[in-house]
Order: sequence, then C-alpha cells, then structure tokens
Amino acid sequence: MFGRRQTQGLSADLPKKQTPGFGRGLSARAESAPPQAEAAPAASLQQSAPLPPTGAIVDHVFELIEPIVKQKYANPADRQKTTGDLSVEIDGIIREQTLLLNITLNELERRDLVTILLNEILTADVKSSSSGKGKGQKQASSKETIEAAKNRLQPLLLEHIDSQAAAELERGELAEQISEVISELMVQEKINLNLKEQRELVTMLLNDMLGLGPLEPLLQDEKITDILVNGPDQIYIETGGRLQLTDIKFRDQAHLMNICTRIVSAIGRRVDESSPLCDARLKDGSRVNIIIPPLAIDGSSISIRKFSKKKITLDRMVDTLNLSPQMCTVLKIAGACRLNIVISGGTGSGKTTMLNALSRLIDPGERVVTIEDAAELQLQQPHVVRLETRPANLEGNGEITMRDLLKNALRMRPDRIILGEVRGGEALDVLQAMNTGHDGSMCTLHANRPREALVRLENMVSMGSVNLPQKAIRTQIAAAVDLIVQVSRMRDGVRRVQAISEVVGMEGDVITTQDLFTYEFEGEDDNGTLIGSFRSTGVRPHFAIKAEYYGLHRALLEAM
Repeated sequence: MFGRRQTQGLSADLPKKQTPGFGRGLSARAESAPPQAEAAPAASLQQSAPLPPTGAIVDHVFELIEPIVKQKYANPADRQKTTGDLSVEIDGIIREQTLLLNITLNELERRDLVTILLNEILTADVKSSSSGKGKGQKQASSKETIEAAKNRLQPLLLEHIDSQAAAELERGELAEQISEVISELMVQEKINLNLKEQRELVTMLLNDMLGLGPLEPLLQDEKITDILVNGPDQIYIETGGRLQLTDIKFRDQAHLMNICTRIVSAIGRRVDESSPLCDARLKDGSRVNIIIPPLAIDGSSISIRKFSKKKITLDRMVDTLNLSPQMCTVLKIAGACRLNIVISGGTGSGKTTMLNALSRLIDPGERVVTIEDAAELQLQQPHVVRLETRPANLEGNGEITMRDLLKNALRMRPDRIILGEVRGGEALDVLQAMNTGHDGSMCTLHANRPREALVRLENMVSMGSVNLPQKAIRTQIAAAVDLIVQVSRMRDGVRRVQAISEVVGMEGDVITTQDLFTYEFEGEDDNGTLIGSFRSTGVRPHFAIKAEYYGLHRALLEAM
C-alpha cells in the first residue's frame, strides 16, 4: 500500500512475530490474546477494574518495564549486539512482564514498546554524554525535540511511502502505517522519543500530509474563532474576543505556500503570483482569505473565520447576552412575517452568524437560494440551493459575479433569496428581488450604524451600470428594506445587537427610520466586561399590520 523501499537496518531487525491482523490497523484485543492458560488471570483483572484505553495501557506498561530494561542493559557491553537480537530479547522481557502483570497487549502494541525501549538502550550513551555537559546548559524542550525529529524523519518517510496511495487512505489507517514506518526509522536514525512524543510526531506528519499542517490543532479547538497567519513565523488566534500570539510556526514560506495551495485547490481555485489573493472555504464551512507575495510583503497571509459546530440560534444568543428576550421575539416575528432584513455591522461583528440564526426561522416548505463569494452559510432547511461566484481563469475569462448569479436566481423560482454579503452593483439586483415577490429575503453589508447602512446601500446601487436619480434609488430602498439589524463587536470582545431599526418610508427625499431597540452602555466591571442594557423604544412597529395578517400582532406588541 505504501510501496515501501526496503533498506538495511529497517524492519528486518525488528521482531516479526506478527498476527494475520497486523498491518491492517490495531487488531481486536481478542485476536492477539495470550494462550488459554493465561486468559483466566486477565479475565479476573478485567472484572476487578476496567482496562484503560489502548494508549494508556501501553504507557502504563512502558513505565513498569522501562526500569527493568535499563537495568539489564546498564553495562555498555550488554548493548553491543545487533538490533535484531536486542529486539528479540526486549520482546521476551515484555511478554514475561505482561504475563506477570496480567496485562494483554496485541502485536502492534508490543511492537511499539519494543521500538521505544530499543531506542532507550541505543541512545543511552548519547543521553549520558549530553547530560554531563553541565547543569547550566538548558536542554531542548519536548516540542523542540519533536520538531527536530520531524525535520529529520519526514524526508526519509517520503522515500518509503507512495504519497498518492497514502492520500487515498482513511486517516486512522494511514496513522497506523506511518507509525510503523516511523518506529523503524527512529531505530535506524537512533532518535529517542517517548510514546507520547512519538504519537505527537505521527499526528504532525499526518496533518502535513492530509490536513493544514500546524494549523490543524487550532482548527480542532472549538474555543478559537479566528486564525490569523502573518507569514510563516507569526500566527495569532482569537479566543473570547481577544487576540493572542501563539508559538506555532511553519517551517518556511514554502511550507506555508503549500498549505495555501491545498486550501484553494480543494474548491477549484488557485493562488499564485498572477492571482495573489483568493477567498475560499474549508470543508467545515469556515471562511478563508489568502493573500500571497508580492502583495503580502512579509510572507503569505491566511485569515480563517471559524464557525462553531454548535448551531447558533436566537435563543442561544439570548443565553449568551448577545440580545434580549424581547429582541429575540421581535426578530422571530419578523422572520415569520417575511420581512426583508439587512444585517449591518463591522468586520468580525457576527453578521454571518446572525444571518444563519435568522435563516432558521424560514419555513421548511420554502425554496431558498443563497448566493455567496465563498459558501459559508449553514442553512438547516431541506430545500436550499447554494450558489457561489467564480473568479476568472488564467486567460481572464469565465468569471461569474454576484450580479450574474442574482439574475439567474430570479429564474429559479425562489421563495427567498439570501445574499452572503452585498459589496457592489449587485445591490440594485437585491432591491429588485425584494420588490418583486421574494419577501423575506436577507443580506449583510458593512456599516457601523443603521443610517450608514442605508447610505452605503445607496452608494452601492450607484456603482451599478444603470444611472438612476438619487430619489429613485432611495424610493427603491424604502420600498424593499423592512428591518435593519445592527450588530457590533464591542471593546470587551462580546458581540451584541446594537440596534434593531425599522425602515418606515419616505418623507420628501429622505428615507425615514425608527429604532425599535437599542443597546445602552452603562459602564464596565472589574474584568473589563461592558455593563449595559437592551432597551425598547416603545414605539409601535410599522409592520404591525403585517404581523396582524400572520396572527402575531398581540405577541409583537407584548414584546415591545
């Protein structure tokens, strides 16, 4: 499967008492059980206390046997044997001790123990000489040791595997194969790692082969919301609304560039000197922006916006104090009444999260078409058509824009159209869609206040190819947009709904609005968390008539 190239000193010197299941992954414990005579004590041990997980068993046995092996081979003369002979002797010690301890190991577990203990013996002289260089000399940390081992073993590993075949394996199966090869290479190169370090090394190699290298642990951490790579030597993360620098690094710019290419190629896009910036997404829907040299002076930059695996709902937002229960009720009524909603906010304020939460209010019987530059919306409805723009090819042809997709979406019989973000001339097409029977449509845009959102919408309509009078544009906006939800990431890192404003209509040449809810800042506690309250303005919503049509008039007035 790996296309292994046999070399002297590898595998041939290791004990080969393998079961038929070896090489296919961790065999069941029953397959490698000891003879029947040994089974009774093991059974009684299992009845008295459950066995720990496989990794914990190996670690436990290693701690028990390591002193015995070290004592046996304390004399350097006893270590002057071939690795094959030493392996057989160590294997015998393991079998003897596990029998005495009533512990059952399968062949792969015992093989791992042989390799680790063999490394302990072969590198004993090197360790003792390095430890005698002076107490004041600082030894390399475990992380540095693993990184050094990775740099030495990775090129050798690539010589022993078929990369194309490896890419087709499941992660668990590939991990077993890599672990086997790495164990042999460690013996050959006389590299000493304990079991924990060896497993971490295998994980790092797996991440480089199948994942996003050093970014993979950050992607698995659910507390992290943003990952910001500023060149190969600087990676920031955001947790709890605060940015902090990590000690994670790429090997060099080439390593970082390889990860950039892997991200964009997965969705059929490219990033190179002729096209040095790109929007993309990961398999889990996380949003990615990449910009590379020569535009990024200090090395390639990756910005990853992660989305929580937990489904964010309006009710959950109430629990996390992002909005009040009354605001939650009004937004639910707005969704049920098919109001056209614009979500406004700054970068990283939670616009997409709010859009996802509002989209959960859409009736499952409706046909929804979503349009985005990089698909990141996570709608839960059964009838959703997701559309994504396409950049131009190398010849500059084949680009599909937001406007192209919007015009096509109108021919797809949508009940609602949801636009990930309005950035330019497509604003006119969005307004026309909202005004032509697609009530309940939603979009997001960048603005700091509800009034500014209307101004920006007006400016983006003007960016289109059609020249319309200013009053005509404003009339179109007033007729199309019903509600503006303003979200903000405040200085304590908490994202809050800053205001819910209703578009009432036109007075002369001016679009009139009224605030339904606002957030009032009151102070700050000792931990730096802002203190404030969500307040209703008490005005009667203009869409109360529509709420009455849907039988929600009383609930709306009670919430206000």
